[in-house]
Amino acid sequence: MAPLVTMATDASGATRAARLGQVVVVVDVIDMSTTLEAMFDEGVLAVYGAAPDAASVPVPVNPVQVGKQAGEFACSAGAGVVLVAEPRVGSAEERLSGIQKVLKGIKDSGAAVELVLPNMGAETVKLADVKGRVVVAATGSGGVAFDAAMTAGAPAVLTGTVARTAKKKGSAPAMAAVERALKTARQLKADIAVIAASGNSVEDVLAAEYIFNLLLGVSRM
Repeated sequence: MAPLVTMATDASGATRAARLGQVVVVVDVIDMSTTLEAMFDEGVLAVYGAAPDAASVPVPVNPVQVGKQAGEFACSAGAGVVLVAEPRVGSAEERLSGIQKVLKGIKDSGAAVELVLPNMGAETVKLADVKGRVVVAATGSGGVAFDAAMTAGAPAVLTGTVARTAKKKGSAPAMAAVERALKTARQLKADIAVIAASGNSVEDVLAAEYIFNLLLGVSRM
């Protein structure tokens, strides 16, 4: 039987989907999920999203726990951690200053933070070699929605985008998200919720709709 596919917005939508036991697909086109899609292209082992320290949302988030979980995965794989944060223009120290909670979780796990990169979408991977590492994007909107879904107990939290990367053009980025979501949902025998990271972002909502419609079509084939 094909999984049920739904769509919602914001961290609150991610939380509700997680509590229903759905696989959550976070869509934050500019830029978190596009940054992470480009990193998948370059061979990262796993991606996570976490709320920045200043995040103010109506649902629980726990960036310390996200960081710890990501760090534990990195340790088990013998890999280092890449942090993605804001501001886009600034130093690594400036980026780290706003994400001390997730950084604490990573340090508590014993993992090493090897790189701190800006959240610049597909361009981020041009700044460093990320292959074989674990990535944590501690960003507003996408990072917050991902964190909220994890904190609410989602069986899996994924990301997706419609924006092109250096290695994916046309519908390929969206199709990659669809394939990841369906594979995960079938393994877990779970339904899927596509979450536009911000209901105030037209590009997130339209991209989430596109991925949602692709999922409906492919899942019924």
